[in-house]
Amino acid sequence: MHLWTDLDQVPPGFGPSVVTIGNFDGVHRGHAEVLGRIVSLARESGSQAVAVTFHPHPATVHRPAQAPELLTGIADRMELLEATGLDAVLLVEYTLDFARQSPEEFVRTYLVDGLGARTVVVGHDVRFGRDNAGNLATMVELGRTHGFEVRAIDDVGTVGGEHGRANDSDAASTGGDAAPSGRWSSTEIRGLLTDGKVREAAALLGRHHRLRGVVVHGDARGRELGFPTANLGAISGMVPADGVYAGWLRRPQLLAADPGNCDGVLPAAISIGTNPTFDGVERRVEAYVLDRTDLDLYDEEVVLEFVEHLRPTLRFDGIDALVETMHDDVARARVILASGAGTPAGASTEPDDVGASATGAGE
Repeated sequence: MHLWTDLDQVPPGFGPSVVTIGNFDGVHRGHAEVLGRIVSLARESGSQAVAVTFHPHPATVHRPAQAPELLTGIADRMELLEATGLDAVLLVEYTLDFARQSPEEFVRTYLVDGLGARTVVVGHDVRFGRDNAGNLATMVELGRTHGFEVRAIDDVGTVGGEHGRANDSDAASTGGDAAPSGRWSSTEIRGLLTDGKVREAAALLGRHHRLRGVVVHGDARGRELGFPTANLGAISGMVPADGVYAGWLRRPQLLAADPGNCDGVLPAAISIGTNPTFDGVERRVEAYVLDRTDLDLYDEEVVLEFVEHLRPTLRFDGIDALVETMHDDVARARVILASGAGTPAGASTEPDDVGASATGAGE
């Protein structure tokens, strides 16, 4: 997949293309459904499948105090978009100057001249351009003028306008601040993660929720207790509720060099919290790789994938009680991860309790 961060990087004469637009935060099952259709349309017509997406989220530009916490950082968003089969992604820097473009300027500059669009896929409630002046009828009319077809799919996503109609959703779009339960919705997934419900979030994501970060030095307290942990710094992705989780630690650099390396994806017990037993105040994310004390992960970028919530963060009266509970946590994590309930990165994840429909593909 080609990743362009500026129109100047798009090869001259690129196209024809099938283009869709949105933030695609989390690249959840609804996004995958829509993007799969984009790819199929492109293959049928001999075109390139392209997504236009934005960084930062438009709400952080227009309404920073109300901007949603993003489910995924850029690296994971791009990795997940690539997995849908897209040929290219144009990652646009979202600024006030960008938002001031008229609907016609945006369409002509980015979709027509830049990407050679022959088909543009948008949501029925699409709004784009300065003051959110452009809508579906505008896009259809511009399609007639510039020679592209418009296909409308429910809730694909839109481009936010200058006044910040971007809400807590996948795209900078119209709509309310909360998604109805059961939708493939970035808003719904954020709510689940806030409650620590990572298994339920996986049902909407179509995969385990993930965090990415660099392993940094901590207090070495875990090592002293017999549970050496990898402490994450520079974290990207939404951190779930405080607690202990069963999950996986993935090592992207190792896997890139040696995809079959058995140390590339490792079972882990993941802790999020302030270490209240030791009067900690700094919220930390750390992972103990089950039954391994020989790993040196310092300064390595790793990905944590969350499978199941084990328990909330607790304050213990003494070290012995803490260590006993940590042994319990590890034993439960081992059973969960060995049972097949948690499939490691790169394998198929198809939870039974999805409870979603293909119409909720917009966030």
